[in-house]
Amino acid sequence: MIDLYSWPTPNGHKVHIMLEECGLDYRVHGVNIRTGDQFKPEFLKISPNNRIPAIVDSDGPDDKPLSLFESGAILIYLAGKTGEFLPHDLHARYTALQWLMWQMGGVGPMFGQANHFRAYSVDKIPYAIDRYTNEANRLTGVLDKRLSEAAYLAGDDYSIADMAVFPWLRNADKRGIDLPQYPDAYRWFDAINARPAVVRALKVLAEVDNTSPHDDKSRDILFGKSQFARR
Repeated sequence: MIDLYSWPTPNGHKVHIMLEECGLDYRVHGVNIRTGDQFKPEFLKISPNNRIPAIVDSDGPDDKPLSLFESGAILIYLAGKTGEFLPHDLHARYTALQWLMWQMGGVGPMFGQANHFRAYSVDKIPYAIDRYTNEANRLTGVLDKRLSEAAYLAGDDYSIADMAVFPWLRNADKRGIDLPQYPDAYRWFDAINARPAVVRALKVLAEVDNTSPHDDKSRDILFGKSQFARR
């Protein structure tokens, strides 16, 4: 059994999708990042970087429990555990991994900053809004070009690279992206969005309040002194 510690964010949904695609048994533990659950000592033991998602696999390697944080590491681990969604052919495998790293190092941070400065920042800073909106669109252009050459990021087959990038393209307009202007990325997005496992995954923790406007307390927890306190 896998214990999943998560919240319905793009990084959380990556792992929700993989668990549903693989049909693995898992229990969900909501970590409310708006109220500070990510700073609780019991969660920090699993995820010392105080970020979701994280997992504890009671049936880890050598029959020993394994805890993991960082969504990319979790995806690679689950692919290794199940033998699914990471190509066995080495050329395709490293192609998948390079696009996974592209998401981890580029799409996630840049789309996140675009979303922050466009939607959450109290101070509307034109330079920051323009910089990160432009970079989000540049990265979407890179994605679109790749998907004009192949059905999926690793080639012919759907993989953990696609699972990692897909959630960041949901609500693309919030990052200043007009997704239909990128036809191959749009085609790819619609195909993944229709997968039954993805439909199920996007319902994980869907009942929680993750979209209401932030108050002063939640802003401090996510963006202020609480976020940056040494622990």
